[in-house]
Amino acid sequence: MAIKHNQKLVNNHFRKDWQRRVRTHFDQPGKKASRRTARQAKAAAVAPRPVDKLRPIVRCPTIKYNRKVRAGRGFTLAELKEAGVPRRLAPTIGISVDHRRQNLSEESLAINVARLKAYRQRLILLPRRSNAPKKGDTKTDLSKVNKAATVSSVLPIAPTDLAVKYIKKSEMPKEIEGGAYTKLRQARSNARYQGAREKRIRDKAEAESAKK
Repeated sequence: MAIKHNQKLVNNHFRKDWQRRVRTHFDQPGKKASRRTARQAKAAAVAPRPVDKLRPIVRCPTIKYNRKVRAGRGFTLAELKEAGVPRRLAPTIGISVDHRRQNLSEESLAINVARLKAYRQRLILLPRRSNAPKKGDTKTDLSKVNKAATVSSVLPIAPTDLAVKYIKKSEMPKEIEGGAYTKLRQARSNARYQGAREKRIRDKAEAESAKK
């Protein structure tokens, strides 16, 4: 319990074996060399393929950062379908897929479809067996082809233009007659009472036909 009022301090001792619990990072230079060696080994293992995968261009979340673009987790199924890439083939040719992501604009869909098509144009598929090439394999000499260690170096994600843009007064949209608020309220009212008005007109027509 905490001590209250003007009492003497309790002679607690906090002389624990803290040396066993202290974390030091004296191995930083060695870890740096180990990571570099691991990267080189990975590149040699997957050669002549690049070490990374093709990633989509996505916007950063929140209003504060949505002007910036970055690499996303994977392409959507709609983007793959639009680009003509089969869903199950994509991971086997170095294209990352994220089935949970959704396209919220036509612009993002078009940008990533163009990115996929540019990748397919540069892609070289080597046959697993040199004496038995399959459909879609590229028949070319690997020694005469420019190879890339990373996909991001060939298809980089360029930053967007963050400058403020000005437009002319003539390019401004025309003002809505009566104001936007009145127009929205009128449209909402028409949608709400459309069924009742149609019913009233229908009942009136039926009453007049019954009189005749």
